[in-house]
Amino acid sequence: MATGNTTGAADAFNTVFRLPRPGRAGASDWAQLARFLAVGASGYVVNLVVFSILVHGIGAHYLLAGIGAFAVAWCNNFVLNKFWTFRRHGLSWFSQGVRYLTVSLLALGLNLVVLHLLVQAGVAEVPSQAMAIVVVTPVNFLMNRRWSFR
Repeated sequence: MATGNTTGAADAFNTVFRLPRPGRAGASDWAQLARFLAVGASGYVVNLVVFSILVHGIGAHYLLAGIGAFAVAWCNNFVLNKFWTFRRHGLSWFSQGVRYLTVSLLALGLNLVVLHLLVQAGVAEVPSQAMAIVVVTPVNFLMNRRWSFR
């Protein structure tokens, strides 16, 4: 027999992970996606610059460089998404930061798996990182929209 807490958890999970219906999206939804992609593009550049410096400038292992690049880009993206993309301030900085960090860490894990698979398949590190970011972006947007900045 399901308890109220189990049902609440299932509802929350379904809210975050249900597939969107593009035909039902309004102009504000598409504008929000465009802002998210612009922030993501800036984070993408920051990530790749830091990643390249760490791999080629310092000689760091590509997985450690991926983590370092993530940390720098995360700070950039959190501030821009909080104040420009989602414009939702109902939660404290700390609460939204923890939610955003949780989603970002899940995205980072997925990113590192894709990065590793591509490098092992013979793709160079920087192009692999570029492709991995693109693969992770849709999951990242939906989870942030539906949970971090809900």
